[in-house]
Amino acid sequence: MQKYYLYVVLTSPHTAISKLIKLFKNDNYTHASISLDKDLNNMYSFSRKKAYNPFIGVFKHEKFDKGIYKFHRELPGRVMEIEVTKEQYEDAIKLLHQFTYNSEVYKYNYKGLLYMLLNKEILSEDRFLCSEFVYYILNESYIVDLNISRNLVRPENLLDIESEIVYEGNLKEMYPAHSIKSMTFNYIKNKIGMKVS
Repeated sequence: MQKYYLYVVLTSPHTAISKLIKLFKNDNYTHASISLDKDLNNMYSFSRKKAYNPFIGVFKHEKFDKGIYKFHRELPGRVMEIEVTKEQYEDAIKLLHQFTYNSEVYKYNYKGLLYMLLNKEILSEDRFLCSEFVYYILNESYIVDLNISRNLVRPENLLDIESEIVYEGNLKEMYPAHSIKSMTFNYIKNKIGMKVS
């Protein structure tokens, strides 16, 4: 019988927002992504559009040799494997498909970041924090319910999800050559039809 998995990737990038979260919350992990595969070739989140500009955040297909990760020699992180049903997996793909084809609509939730740091609830239909997005996919697919407002979900909260830790350490060592290949395009085309930029 075929098994289905989603992967939550927690990292601690060297960014101003990461330092801000650590200052207020003293968290080890400050960024979260979700992946459809263990190799993390199909990993998605909300982060800065351009590596040098922290003020414009968007929905992104993330790679460890692109964007802000490109400049990291070391990237502390954890990869969590979550077993899901076929229905849950397909629901997650449908949601990612929605974000992909409406990517120009979605932005990073800077106001939500401030409210999260102050522990206040606020919801937006088209703006997400990275961990808010990951939790949204998992929650709307009936995989996880943390019983808190989604904008209050920090990467550290995602550690509470029942999962198998498949890697913890320097993600640059585990995924040294994380470039987009034709097999990745084929996988995305078959699974969610995403155009990768």
